[in-house]
Amino acid sequence: MKIAPRIISIFLPLFLAPMVFLTVISTTEARRGITTVAVSFLRFKASDLVRFAQGQNALLAANDLSDKPEFVDAAKTAVAHYAAGLVGDPSDLIVAFDKSGKTDFSTAKVELSPPEERALTSLIDAGKPGWVHVSMGGVPRVGELSFFAPFGWALFVTVDREAFYRPVDRITLTSALTAGVTLVAVLALVVLFSSLLTRPLNQIVAAMRDIVRTGDLHKRVEVPYTDEVGELGDSFNAMTGALGQAYGEIKSYALKAAIAQKREMKIRNVFQKYVPKQVIDQFFASPESMLVGEDRTLAVLFSDIRGFTELSETMSSRDIVESLNNYFGRMVEAVMRHQGLVDKYIGDAVMAFFGAPADDAQSAYHSAVAALDMLDELAQFNVWQTERARPPIRIGIGINYGAVTIGNIGSEAKMDYTVVGDMVNVASRLEGLTKVYKEPILVSESIWRFVHDTLPCRLADRVQVKGRKRGLAVYAVRKELTENERQAWTLHERGMEHYYDREFREALRYFTEIQKIIPEDPIASIFAERSRRYIENPPAPDWSGVVAYSQK
Repeated sequence: MKIAPRIISIFLPLFLAPMVFLTVISTTEARRGITTVAVSFLRFKASDLVRFAQGQNALLAANDLSDKPEFVDAAKTAVAHYAAGLVGDPSDLIVAFDKSGKTDFSTAKVELSPPEERALTSLIDAGKPGWVHVSMGGVPRVGELSFFAPFGWALFVTVDREAFYRPVDRITLTSALTAGVTLVAVLALVVLFSSLLTRPLNQIVAAMRDIVRTGDLHKRVEVPYTDEVGELGDSFNAMTGALGQAYGEIKSYALKAAIAQKREMKIRNVFQKYVPKQVIDQFFASPESMLVGEDRTLAVLFSDIRGFTELSETMSSRDIVESLNNYFGRMVEAVMRHQGLVDKYIGDAVMAFFGAPADDAQSAYHSAVAALDMLDELAQFNVWQTERARPPIRIGIGINYGAVTIGNIGSEAKMDYTVVGDMVNVASRLEGLTKVYKEPILVSESIWRFVHDTLPCRLADRVQVKGRKRGLAVYAVRKELTENERQAWTLHERGMEHYYDREFREALRYFTEIQKIIPEDPIASIFAERSRRYIENPPAPDWSGVVAYSQK
């Protein structure tokens, strides 16, 4: 907000608040005073009418005429005439109702509607005198209700409500007009005052903008005053002088920064082909930290092309390179799509990890989904291969999740940002086992824990891979199952329970049933054969069902 509006917003309330307060107080007091006088006057009329009626009733009693209807009617007529004399304005109306609610007399002709009659009857039945708001003949009225028991009257001394409040409304309107005129006058004065205060500041601001627009730091602001505004102008002139002296150094620093930025971009463009972008970003942010390894828990994925050597014998060198480039491009895209990082290419194999350099709490799940996407990309790649009369390929993928050491590993001449550890070797062994179980993806139990609630999983076996002494549960993972596969996998789970409980005949029954549903199911075939063998030659008492593999 500019200064002038700010001055107006500050000073205007200071003027208006007392004025509004005084106007409201004076108007309220005037309304109260007028209303009190008017109410008192109506009550006086009502009291005077009752006193006159009491006088008439006293005369009847003094002359023993209270039981003479003709004299009582004469007395009531006298009261009615007296009431007519109390009416001083066409808006006044005095009405007397008897006990049955019928009009005994009225100073003016008035026809009551049924709702009005019911409302008046309700007031009369309540028997409570005092100030009332009523409607008579469709006209809202205010007045005093009195009761005169000797004649059985309910007396309404009323006035048209609009006429009653007209003086009060006139005072309110006059006060509002006065306040409005005062507001306009005060606003004009405040605007004039703020304009006088901000004019020198606007002159200095205009000069400053001209200096900023032209970039000429040799220009100076004219200082027409010796007050605080003048000091502001002097300070700005001193600042521009200092900036002019430093301008040469600023340009020099800017040039050096631009050159350094271009050099960094060139380095990035070259090394992003060999090193992941996240690693390069981390290196530029903290070069010294990249020389120290750290322990992390993440997922590692290995994939390999099945029988690539035999496939390459049927293709030319140019076709092999073109196919591998297309294949690797698709695989890398699938990995990176799920926050993974391709570590290296090992011949036709791919090694990737999930959860570094940026932490990823869902790295195990992301690795499994990435593997499934790799299979989808492989299907599209094989279409591409077929269109070029080249043989399709198959791949195997192994995934493990656990603790590793990650960082730049190597020598001063050549370093590689990679992961090392026992769990990396296990992932590689799982990829090799895909050849045995004829499954495109095998994951460890540590991956299974993160994905089995959302992805179909099937226990493939319990194995002891080379380099490890303990057994490892291995699972197949799919994106979705066909109806036959769903039935077969349910039977497989039951069969595996019997198998590891050494109930081989029951297990064989389930595995045989699976082969009827999916004849080519390799895992069911493996366990059916094992079950038959153990039925004929039961395993040793310490048998755990773990199968040892010595190959990598």
